[in-house]
Amino acid sequence: MNFFQFFILLKKIKEVDEIFENVNKANHESDENSKSLRISIDTKSHLKLGEFSRNGKARDLEPKKAPDHEMKPSGSFVPFRILDVLSPELAIIFGTSNETSDFICDCLELWGEQNKEKYAHIIQLVINLDNGPQLFSNRTQFIRRMVEFSKKAGIEIRLVYYPPYHSKYNPIERCWEILENHWNGGLLDSISKAVGWAGSMTWKGIKPVVHVLEKVYGTAVSLTKKELKPYLSKLKRSLTLPKLDVCINSINR
Repeated sequence: MNFFQFFILLKKIKEVDEIFENVNKANHESDENSKSLRISIDTKSHLKLGEFSRNGKARDLEPKKAPDHEMKPSGSFVPFRILDVLSPELAIIFGTSNETSDFICDCLELWGEQNKEKYAHIIQLVINLDNGPQLFSNRTQFIRRMVEFSKKAGIEIRLVYYPPYHSKYNPIERCWEILENHWNGGLLDSISKAVGWAGSMTWKGIKPVVHVLEKVYGTAVSLTKKELKPYLSKLKRSLTLPKLDVCINSINR
């Protein structure tokens, strides 16, 4: 390793440490605030539906076998997960269309609507998330939808991102590992099968709430600078990590 490579490595490590320090600080502040709720979210790319071999062992009385010839998927789905970090409550929403900013925000709004009475005392929502392209803080449609969500829910939203390439530290990833192990060996040949498997898993002894969104989402939705301008006024970005720590407030208190 030459000096230049060593310098770049040191710089990268320093940035990662700084980001983790920010994440830990933001998480601690939220967890200690009775009027703040911290959730962890994530979405996975399309998973294929079909009689594919999935390794592992099925839990049915009669093990299912996948065809031994090449086959085409019968469809696909996008799983989105929302975890209330300080409780065992997990929501899984399956989309049957594209993984987009609108899909992600529709999932959040659905979750928020169904939990509005439970979290009526909350004035701040802290969201732990990774750097996926559809939910990054420079994604114009994502910012637009999150500003609208803040206004609709009447809460401040704080987006707290984990370092790039470190999404495994996001709490929701542990739930995904459990789900994968749970349905490993099963033949996910329909969305109802996927929903059934997801609904029968447990996270800290409690089964998740599972929904399906069948709305069709168009891709490449974005805003012009002029269209984006009124939404930017609702943002307050961190001075040191402007892309990785963003507060959104569309309400007046």
